[in-house]
Amino acid sequence: MAPPKPPRRVTIVDVARHAQVSTTAVSKVLRNAYGASPEMRAKVRRAIDELGYRPLAAARGLRGQTYTIGVMLPDIRNPFFPEILDGITAHLEDTDYQVLLGPGCNGEKAEARVTEAMIDRGMDGLVLVAPVSPRAHLEHVASLVPTVVVGRHGHSSVYDTVADDDVAGAALVVGHLVGLGHRRIAHIEHRETDPIRSVEMPNAQRADGYRRAMREHGLDEEIDVVSTTYSQPGGYEGAKELLTRARRPTAVFAGADIVAMGVLEAFAEAGLTVPGDLSVVGYDNTTLAALGPISLTSVDQAGKEIGRNAARLLMERLADRQKASVQIRLSPTLVARRSTGAPTA
Repeated sequence: MAPPKPPRRVTIVDVARHAQVSTTAVSKVLRNAYGASPEMRAKVRRAIDELGYRPLAAARGLRGQTYTIGVMLPDIRNPFFPEILDGITAHLEDTDYQVLLGPGCNGEKAEARVTEAMIDRGMDGLVLVAPVSPRAHLEHVASLVPTVVVGRHGHSSVYDTVADDDVAGAALVVGHLVGLGHRRIAHIEHRETDPIRSVEMPNAQRADGYRRAMREHGLDEEIDVVSTTYSQPGGYEGAKELLTRARRPTAVFAGADIVAMGVLEAFAEAGLTVPGDLSVVGYDNTTLAALGPISLTSVDQAGKEIGRNAARLLMERLADRQKASVQIRLSPTLVARRSTGAPTA
């Protein structure tokens, strides 16, 4: 017995016949083009819904648009990046655009593979979140497709950027801890391997902001930085190293909330209480930070607002490829919770 034939895909011709209009009229409605009356649009939209018509992305690509936006996320395990994604999708909710994700895996080769795949598949625009690739590669990508870079502080004439003021955010952390009476404040940063590119990266900016703030508070001799990775294992490793210090810090500024999770794990394993024995501050103000049992003091860099701005800039660049590049820097705030308190005597 022959297998049943798969159902035939509904075409634009079927929609036109069902709505009793021309295929040209259907095409105008699909492209939101000038010349289709409100009544015509209603008829075509009703026919599309009744037939379950789905336009082929490949066919749309031949006409110049696929209505897809590629978003590269460096680490899908970091709970901050979904906040940015929420902002992007919220801004695009009332448009025809769909978001497709690609993992950058915190590496240049993986990023290049993902971005090239997105370009090859005809995506209309890209949002690259905290890319580690050299600026030359980012500018090459932006020369091929409209691009917005999130979380990089370098300026470019060919792509737009959205970032948090990481130096100011670090200063908020140090100021909060100093206000509580802390002096021995340590910082766990993300290890950077490229000194030229590092000045653009948020982790380097936060570490620089920490050092500046410590000096401004007269705590030059108390500066203590451990370089690991922005990950839970990195936070665990960094905290274990800090606990070996002859003069143990009384407070730890973790460069990201995911790092702070590893710090809390290491302290609990050592039998230490937070904030009784040590205070801990994160960065990103993720949903994890707000959970009652964790209650992590953290810097809120408004991830959803970053995402909304990135999507808005990308839509503007899609409408005008020749527009001047835009750099947006958002001001962070500090959200104090139970993980910080006065140092013990």
